[in-house]
Amino acid sequence: MKKICLTVVGMYFMLLHAFSQVTKDTAAFQPRKLKLDEINLVSSYYTQNGDHSAIRGGIGSEKVTDLANGIELKWIGYDARQRKNTLTAGLGIDHHTAASQAYINKTGASKRTDGLRLYPSLDWTRENEKKGTSFSLGAYYSNEFNYQSLGLSAGATKKIKTNTELGIKLSSYFDQVKLILPSEFIKQGSFSGREEHPDYGSSPRQTYTASFTWSQIINTRMQASFLLDLVEQHGYLGLPFHRVYFKDGTDSVEKLPSSRFKLPIGLRLNYFLGDRVILRAYYRYYWDNWGIQAHTASLETPVKITPFFSVTPFYRYYTQTAAKYFAPYEQHQESDPYYSSNYSLSKFSSHFFGTGFRFAPPKGIFGGALKTLEIRYGHYTQTTDLVSNVISLNLSFK
Repeated sequence: MKKICLTVVGMYFMLLHAFSQVTKDTAAFQPRKLKLDEINLVSSYYTQNGDHSAIRGGIGSEKVTDLANGIELKWIGYDARQRKNTLTAGLGIDHHTAASQAYINKTGASKRTDGLRLYPSLDWTRENEKKGTSFSLGAYYSNEFNYQSLGLSAGATKKIKTNTELGIKLSSYFDQVKLILPSEFIKQGSFSGREEHPDYGSSPRQTYTASFTWSQIINTRMQASFLLDLVEQHGYLGLPFHRVYFKDGTDSVEKLPSSRFKLPIGLRLNYFLGDRVILRAYYRYYWDNWGIQAHTASLETPVKITPFFSVTPFYRYYTQTAAKYFAPYEQHQESDPYYSSNYSLSKFSSHFFGTGFRFAPPKGIFGGALKTLEIRYGHYTQTTDLVSNVISLNLSFK
C-alpha cells in the first residue's frame, strides 16, 4: 500500500501547481478551442491466491500481485458549429508478479516471475447537443512480455425525443501472442546458454465486437438500459505455456479451437430512492459456442451521508457452466480434439463484495484543485478456492 500512496501523492503534487494556474472561463459564450478540463489518477493494488495454476496443468499456486497506475487527461472545446468536442488521452502501467510463471520451466527455475504491462489510449467524441447526436473514435495499445495488442473503435449515439437514447459501438483488436512454450517442449540447445530464447515466434488473434445500447428514462426516479454485445474471435485463443496432463501422466500444451463467438445480454436499472440513496442493479446473461453459459447479478447502493460524502456498498454474484474443452489435472484423453485445464473455463460460482467511499466538497480539496477523492475495496471468492482482494484510489482534478 505504501507504493500506491507514494505514486499517487507524487503525481498529485506535480499536477497541483499546473492546475493552480488555470482559471475558469465564466463568459457567456462557449470557448471554441480545446481546453484541459479534467485529470483523473487511478491507482490500485490487487492480490490473489489459489491452487489451480493453468501453467502447471490445473495444480499449483495461483498467487498473483498487481500494482496498477493510470492517468487520464480530458480536453473539452466547441467548434465553429458549436459542437462539443472531447479528447481523452490515457496511460496505464501495471506491474505484476505471478508465482506460477516460474514453472514455465518445468523445474520452477525460470527467472520470469513478474511482468510489466503498458497500455496507452486515445478517444475523441464530437457531440451535437442540439440534435442529440454524437460520434466517437478510439485507438488503444497494450504491450506485455507475451503479447501485443492494437485496438480501434468507432461509435455513435442518437437521442430520440427526450427520454430515449440509442447507441452502437464497433471495436476491433489485433493481437500478436508470443509462442513461449514450456521448457520440456523446446528443442535441446535452443536457449544458447541463456534463460530466455530470443526468437520465439508469434501467432495472431483478432477480436471483433459490436455493442448496442438502448437507454430509457422511465420517470423522474427510474432509468433503464438494455445492452447487447456480439463478439467474434479468430486465431490463437489459448496460451502456449498452459500445460495439460493426460490420464497416462504425459503432458502437452493447451489446445483450443481457433474461433469463438460470445453473446452477452445485459440489463441495467437505476432507481433514485429519495435524495440520499440510489439503487443500481445489473443483470447479464452470457453464452458462447464453447459451451459456457453464465449469469451475473449485482447491486450497488450509493448512500449520501452528507451532501459531499457518500458510501457505496456493492455485491456481485456470478456463476458459469464449464466449457466443453475443460477437464482437471490428468482427466483429459490424448484423443480429445481440444483440451485445457485452465480453471477460468471450468464450472464455478463467485462472490465479489466491498465498499467505496467518495468525498467531493464543492470547493475542492487541498486548495480546490482536487475535486473528488474515491477509495474502493473489494473481496472476491470463487468456488475453485480462488481468493482475491483489491483496493483502489481515484483522484479527480478539474
